[in-house]
Amino acid sequence: MPAPSPPLTPDSARSLQQLGHALRSRRKALRVNAVSAAEAAHLSRVTLHRIEKGEASVTAGAYAQAGSVLGLALAWVPAAGEAAAAPAPRRKGWLPARVSLADYPVLRQLAWHVTGDRPLTPREALAIYERHAHHPWPEDMTPGEQDLLDALRLALADPSAAPDV
Repeated sequence: MPAPSPPLTPDSARSLQQLGHALRSRRKALRVNAVSAAEAAHLSRVTLHRIEKGEASVTAGAYAQAGSVLGLALAWVPAAGEAAAAPAPRRKGWLPARVSLADYPVLRQLAWHVTGDRPLTPREALAIYERHAHHPWPEDMTPGEQDLLDALRLALADPSAAPDV
């Protein structure tokens, strides 16, 4: 038998209610009925109803699944009045296993032809950047995206293609 959940603070309860309200508003805006949304999310209609009420006893996975079928994603943001965390330090020399277009705005623009939210392999990402190298996009890159491009070039670029210096 699972351990009982700890009592919620008023802020936590309010956050869950706001999350449930946002899910319900999105469902209504999309003109999707509760039964269809629940079936698409592989949830019971009762569970979807409990999510939309902001009940804490529903798993986070069920909240995420309900949001996903409505085109929403869960994200942690600083609470009202709280300062945002310092940005992550720039990482030199790292290479991700998969590259999410959602994390790199310039790459997302260059990869307009990629459908869905399928992540790219590092080789695919580098090929897209290099195919569009003639565009003046480097000024629009965030420091994190520039680090990604530098890492991709360092790890994957063909050394024989480098210009002689």
